[in-house]
Amino acid sequence: MTTPVRFLVVLDSDSTLIEDEVIELLADAAGSRALVAEVTEAAMRGELDFTESLRARVATLAGLPVTVFEEVGRLIRPTPGVHELIAGLHNSGSRVGVVSGGFHELLDPLADSLELDHWRANRLEAVDGRLTGRLLGPVIDAQAKACALREWAEADAVPMERTVAVGDGANDLAMMAEAGLAVAFNAKPLVRAEADVVVTVPDLSQVLPLLGLRG
Repeated sequence: MTTPVRFLVVLDSDSTLIEDEVIELLADAAGSRALVAEVTEAAMRGELDFTESLRARVATLAGLPVTVFEEVGRLIRPTPGVHELIAGLHNSGSRVGVVSGGFHELLDPLADSLELDHWRANRLEAVDGRLTGRLLGPVIDAQAKACALREWAEADAVPMERTVAVGDGANDLAMMAEAGLAVAFNAKPLVRAEADVVVTVPDLSQVLPLLGLRG
């Protein structure tokens, strides 16, 4: 008989799972960091439509060689406590997923190294080894994040009341509203106001005691 999954924890990626905003690291390589950072902040505050802001930021990456993914991948810094969080969840019979407004090209190797159970992100179009400045497929926006949480909960046979969403920006609010427990992690004021729990310490292992899994 299969042991039931205890919890499903779904995290945002940029500034949650990792300390960085990947689009800004890519923009450094393209020389468009200042523009991208300004648009990112406005989107995180909920002042801009995420999809349009993402397309505007991605457009600044046109011409970058695909070798940039390996270079940027080396710069990504997992948030303190992430390994402890994932190990604690797995040891308790729980599963962990990441849904990102960032990009599969950088999330895939990270997800593999962290042993995530689920992950989903946007994809960047490349032609002849260079980025076109466009996206491939549907955009992972707020509703897509909520959809991923529901899909993974169903796949793992986890009741929604035992799902947890962890995020920091306006794009995370829809999945946080769906989850049994919404955790604002070093979040913008809008997100802190909507969350069930606010974590202000930059340490993801602080999520474990919220679930009775430590301390």
